[in-house]
Amino acid sequence: MRGPSRIGVVRGLALPLGALLAGAALAAPQSTVPQSAVPERLAPCVACHGSGTSETEGVPSLGGQQADYVVTQLFQFREKQREAPPMNDVAAGFSDDDLRAYADAVATLPPPAWSGPAADPALVVRAQALVSKHQCNSCHGADLAGRDAVPRIRAQREEVLAQALSAYKSNTRPGYDPAMNEVAQGLSEADIKDLAAYVARL
Repeated sequence: MRGPSRIGVVRGLALPLGALLAGAALAAPQSTVPQSAVPERLAPCVACHGSGTSETEGVPSLGGQQADYVVTQLFQFREKQREAPPMNDVAAGFSDDDLRAYADAVATLPPPAWSGPAADPALVVRAQALVSKHQCNSCHGADLAGRDAVPRIRAQREEVLAQALSAYKSNTRPGYDPAMNEVAQGLSEADIKDLAAYVARL
């Protein structure tokens, strides 16, 4: 993330998202999930994503994720603004209340944790320079645990991080705002590899 204008855009996502969801409510499915039923409904999510830390290649960890970010992603899946089977089918029948209920439940899962060896010191130096250069901490937080509608990336699966950055760079993955797509344009393939390996090991 570079520049105060982009930081301001990201920090201001909460209100636009609320308006976006409200505006879509008329066209959205009206079924809702009772709060007491959310843990049961989350069972299929946990089966794929894990109960905090994903053990499945290519499937992101959901633990400790920001609720506002999860709402945004579920909304994009429901509206097919982001194509990611099977999530589009999963979210298709969600009402706006469902989106919030699931997002709040996901946010209670324990944060993912790296259990492998520490990152190579040379990798750490390179990656920390990239984090500083692109001001990743300005949006994702000092510990990269996310805040508001900005996702937690700390200890996310390495290949998931690399895939996301590559997709932002190629503009095949739309962000809720263009900040990440813009940032990723300045990343080389080697940069993406270093960032993904470093952040995954935090």
